[in-house]
Amino acid sequence: MLEIKPFVTLVGAGPGDADLITLKGIKAIKAADVILYDALVNAELLDYAKPSCTKIYVGKRAERLSTSQDQINTLLVDYALTHGHVVRLKGGDPFVFGRGGEELEYVHQYGISTAVIPGISSSIGLTGLQQIPLTHRGVSESFWVITGSTSDGRLSDDLYTAVKTNATVVVLMGFSKLKQIVNLYQENGRGELPIALIQNGSLINERIALGTIDTILEEADKNLLGVPAIIVLGEVVAKHQQFAAIKSELQDLEA
Repeated sequence: MLEIKPFVTLVGAGPGDADLITLKGIKAIKAADVILYDALVNAELLDYAKPSCTKIYVGKRAERLSTSQDQINTLLVDYALTHGHVVRLKGGDPFVFGRGGEELEYVHQYGISTAVIPGISSSIGLTGLQQIPLTHRGVSESFWVITGSTSDGRLSDDLYTAVKTNATVVVLMGFSKLKQIVNLYQENGRGELPIALIQNGSLINERIALGTIDTILEEADKNLLGVPAIIVLGEVVAKHQQFAAIKSELQDLEA
C-alpha cells in the first residue's frame, strides 16, 4: 500500500476567465488528489483534474446556503490525511480577502506541508481588462483594496479614511453597500468623483456601469448590475474609453 503524503496547495484561480489562471496553478490541479473549489471558480478549470480526483464544491455566497469556514478547514485536513494532495482552488488570489491565511494556519496545526500559488485578484485584473489604470502619473499615486463590509455587516472603517484620499479605491464584496458608499462620498463633497462598477468581470456575461458618485446608482439600475461586482472609485476611472461619452451624455440630459 502506498504511503499517503498529506499536502495542501492554495491556488488562486483568477477573476473568472479560465485562461487567467497561471500555468503553475494548472499543474497543481492536474496533480491534485482532491480539489475543494469555490463558487467563483470557473468550472472549466476542473476539467484539468485527473479522472481519479475527488472534486468538492465548498462555495460561499451571500444570502445563499454555503459551507462554513470551519467546515472547509476540517475538510482540508481530513482529505489531506486520507487522500494526499489537496488543492484549495479559490477565486482571485487566496490572500486577497480569500481567507487563505486562516486556512494555512489551521492546516499547519496538523503538521501538514503547504504551498501557495498566487492568482490574479479581481481588484487588479478586472480594472486592467477594462483599461482602467489603478495608478497613473499625475492622477493617482497609490491604490487601496478594501472589503465592502466587515464580518458583522458594517461598512468597513477603512472606507471612512479612504474617502479623504486621492488614491484609487477598489471595494470588493461591497455591491450591497453601494448606496452607503455613495452617501459617504457625497457627505465628504465628492459627488463628482468618477466611479465604475464591474459585474462578472472577464466573463462573457460581464456588465459595467460608469458614472460619478452622484449618478452611479441610476447607472447601476439602468445597466441591471448585481453581484458579484467590484467598485472602483477614483479619477483614474475617467481614463476608461467610454467614460467621456457617458459623462457628456449625462451633461446633455441635465442641460
